[in-house]
Amino acid sequence: MPVASTSPPARPSPRNSRLRLDRSRRPDVTTVQSQTVHVPLDGGRAYDILVGRGLLAEIGPRVAALKARAVGVVSDETVAAQYGAAVTASLAEAGLRTTLIAVAPGEGSKSYAGFAQVCDGLIAHRIERGDLVLALGGGVVGDLAGFAAASLRRGVRFVQAPTTLLAQVDSSVGGKTGINSPYGKNLVGAFHQPSLVLADTASLDTLSLREMRAGYAEVAKYGLIDDPAFFAWCEANIAEIFSGGPAREAAVASCCRAKAGVVVRDEREDGERALLNLGHTFAHALERLTAYDSARLVHGEAVAIGLCLAFRFSARLGLCPGQDAGRVANHLALAGLPTRLAQVPGGCGDADQLLDAMRQDKKVRDGALTFILARGIGRSFIAPGIEAGAVREFLVEELG
Repeated sequence: MPVASTSPPARPSPRNSRLRLDRSRRPDVTTVQSQTVHVPLDGGRAYDILVGRGLLAEIGPRVAALKARAVGVVSDETVAAQYGAAVTASLAEAGLRTTLIAVAPGEGSKSYAGFAQVCDGLIAHRIERGDLVLALGGGVVGDLAGFAAASLRRGVRFVQAPTTLLAQVDSSVGGKTGINSPYGKNLVGAFHQPSLVLADTASLDTLSLREMRAGYAEVAKYGLIDDPAFFAWCEANIAEIFSGGPAREAAVASCCRAKAGVVVRDEREDGERALLNLGHTFAHALERLTAYDSARLVHGEAVAIGLCLAFRFSARLGLCPGQDAGRVANHLALAGLPTRLAQVPGGCGDADQLLDAMRQDKKVRDGALTFILARGIGRSFIAPGIEAGAVREFLVEELG
């Protein structure tokens, strides 16, 4: 795979009609210190995202600076076995009363039962409104712990310590929290912003290749939305992003800056933030139809297929050049990601089942389907009122 400059390129001035990803302040890939991305929300809710190696070793003093007396650490059993003891010890050394609640790994814990387990655990350990919840793990843990924090005593502060690439570049930033329903993904939840995000990129060194690939789908997504130069940079630097060179930190920080800018402008997804769901209408339907079974399909794999479907559907509608759809699929395949419905282990249902699952998408308005489509790489847009018949025909063709 080709390797070029590790510094993501500056992007041209954005058009008002599309999502504005702020890359005017690119990360310095030569520094070994953490990089800070500020999220300047109003009402005293501003927070920092710290990106760098070794941040988990500093977690005690950084959390203590938020002026809490106790911390409820929420993790999954796999991450807790690897980092739980060191993190709780660091918090205790900083003078914080600490407890650790570990749920089963995988999407199955993002459920009503998992939510009850976490809430009851936090209550049992007397986590009060002035205390903190710490989400230590991937996107499942972050969403679950964040929703528990939003609900516990009608709102407790929380800190995100994401340990997967997907969580570091996407789910830990922006305050979306929630759990899944049997009817669909993330249908029960709340907007609840963290007080701090600590993205320790050293935690990615031990991440499985499958999880790295899954997270990479979300990295590439930022370029596909409104930054063709960033997508081209990813094409040139994919090898170093995976191997752990300076390009990895550059990619994480760049994605965090992009999402932070969107969150400030559209915190509750009333407009442009919906564009961050590129590929997700298809992806969430796939996850539902595979019963959120991570052995079959993890979120980033579903997103990769969803991105390719969104571009191929756009091409089918005459909106997007076919070569752009092909370029997207080729790059994600190079990253080792699935790009077709036929690659879902055990199948994903028929066109009618997929369409029915999409009808529960959060972007549905008055029963009409809304998709994020594209006029080309870096030219995505919100497309409301898409005819269900056209979607079904496309799915039949894809399942062919």
